[in-house]
Amino acid sequence: MARHLITSALPYINGIKHLGNLVGSQLPADLYARYLRARGHEVMFICATDEHGTPAELAAAKTGEPVADYCARMHGVQAELARGFGLSFDHYGRSSSPQNRALTQHFAGKLADNGYIAEVSEKQVYSIDDGRFLPDRYIEGTCPNCGYDKARGDQCENCTKQLDPTDLIDPRSAISGSTNLEVRETKHLYLRQSALKNQIAAWIDSKTDWPILTTSIAKKWLNDGEGLQDRGITRDLHWGVPVRRGDQPWPGMEGKVFYVWFDAPIEYIAATAEWADAHGQPDSAWRRWWRRDEGAEDVTYTQFMGKDNVPFHTLSFPATLIGSGEPWRMVDYIKSFNYLTYDGGQFSTSQGRGVFMDHALEILPADYWRWWLLSHAPESGDSEFTWENFQQSVNKDLADVLGNFVSRITKFCRSKFGEAVPEGGSYGPEETALIDALTARIRAYEGFMAATEVRKAASELRAIWVLGNEYLQSAAPWSTVKTDPDRAAMQVRLGLNLIRLYAVLSAPFIPFAAQAMLEAMRTDDTTWPDNVDTAMIALPAGHAFLVPDVLFAKITDDQRAEWEGRFKGVRQ
Repeated sequence: MARHLITSALPYINGIKHLGNLVGSQLPADLYARYLRARGHEVMFICATDEHGTPAELAAAKTGEPVADYCARMHGVQAELARGFGLSFDHYGRSSSPQNRALTQHFAGKLADNGYIAEVSEKQVYSIDDGRFLPDRYIEGTCPNCGYDKARGDQCENCTKQLDPTDLIDPRSAISGSTNLEVRETKHLYLRQSALKNQIAAWIDSKTDWPILTTSIAKKWLNDGEGLQDRGITRDLHWGVPVRRGDQPWPGMEGKVFYVWFDAPIEYIAATAEWADAHGQPDSAWRRWWRRDEGAEDVTYTQFMGKDNVPFHTLSFPATLIGSGEPWRMVDYIKSFNYLTYDGGQFSTSQGRGVFMDHALEILPADYWRWWLLSHAPESGDSEFTWENFQQSVNKDLADVLGNFVSRITKFCRSKFGEAVPEGGSYGPEETALIDALTARIRAYEGFMAATEVRKAASELRAIWVLGNEYLQSAAPWSTVKTDPDRAAMQVRLGLNLIRLYAVLSAPFIPFAAQAMLEAMRTDDTTWPDNVDTAMIALPAGHAFLVPDVLFAKITDDQRAEWEGRFKGVRQ
């Protein structure tokens, strides 16, 4: 049994996430966590809401709530949607937690002690009408790169260019819309990433198994242009982790908070501490996952994220950990994803484009979405969601292949042998060939799952389902029963055991349907099929079962047309 630490990029608190967010981090992380648990490994799967920064304040202002109340409410909403999609976090934390506050301040103090924090006086935009500095997303204006008129002070959403607030043309306050702005001097803390460049570069170079997408982005930020730059880690905001040097005040930094991108990755550690506290465990329970000197040497740490988060996880967060001089567990593998587009355009939370998690669950059960998203995961390039493709995939893969197999074999058995696994007959060449084919496919499936090759794993799982259908079609127990009832009984017994096998193999992808299959087979045996011969006799003759309801209903053309009209890209 190995120990696996898995983290998903933290979803931001300002609203309900769309399907692109889901497939870019949380869902494939859940797939991997479920698979590793099924293989008997010890797993710590952590995620949390990312609650600090300007978008949280702006979102709260729109609803008229105090920002702390808004974040608490939205954390509950996001946690409930995560449960709805079957995301099996060991803990779903909050970056505003006391644990994250303490750890963020701890890291800042250690970095300062080691000479990796610089105090820098800089000029920032100040809104005279609002009576405050306007960092990052508190400023909107026209992008100097592409001309988009709603660019934010940190990045243009249209062309994705990184910006400073002073780069914007015709800037205005995102709070009040005021253009009565001026540039004033203020002091901030900078993480001296440039001083850690060689250590970070050596660490990245050691990761020879990372996806090309991950390493190419990391090395671009590390080497292109002027190379790795020092990064401001404080802001003139009210909402966030107050700036302190460990547990001591930081003179000159009164009233400031740490930048959200400094404290958010630290929440991976803090959320594990939250888990320990929530379960009445001592600090050693979470530190054994994170401190190499306290048990984390044998932990394999895998992160899942969209490609836009890669720079922060390959450079900034590692700079924090390395610069602390403490033996923290560094990530072993970063699985990054491209974008899922929607109907020819980008999904966008801020612009309200695409299908969002709450609406998705209103329309169809979670497994329909889980299957499509994972089987079309944007690994080697961007993927596009279209309603036609979604309909075809659900109908062909889930309804025609898996659902049809379960329905046919259980209904036939009930009609000819009753609602119990029939006895009689023994394997022939067809059954031996099926078991050999299943064994080869399952071993390939395991390889793809272990390597987080999501689409290849989905394709292999579907091929495993197809083998059962092909066998059933060839064996034709409905014909065999007329001339050789014992042989038909054996064929049906094999088919019923395949249902249990499919439930176990499919659970990482479609956990709710997998559970329904196990319940129909009246078993809680989730033993992984290390030996397929053994798996095929898990349900013995005489074992009672139920004929389940339809596992997957087909999506009709009328439904598809209705949903296409309802979700034309603007959140209602």
